[in-house]
Amino acid sequence: MSRTQFIIVTAVILFAAFCVGWFANWLVHRFTRVSASDVGELDRMSRELHEAEETRDQAIVWLQAREAELSSQLAQTEAELRAAMEGLRDARAEAEELRAYLERNQG
Repeated sequence: MSRTQFIIVTAVILFAAFCVGWFANWLVHRFTRVSASDVGELDRMSRELHEAEETRDQAIVWLQAREAELSSQLAQTEAELRAAMEGLRDARAEAEELRAYLERNQG
């Protein structure tokens, strides 16, 4: 094989390798290209996700406010119950004292 033939064979091999690489690159880009409808779908899904997150945050804030309100009502009810129980205890003690007084005076 002469020097000229070697150069021509090497050039053909390099050109074939270039063509195979270019074709492989074209195939990869052809199958991985994102269409406009896919981009639109991703935008729509992104907006819906954002709205869902905002709704979740609003629900959390509402639940925290409701929990604070119910805790306040529970504390108030418990305080009223304690006051009522103390009043009942005082009334029972007073009734017992009156009963004892009546028994001493009748007997």
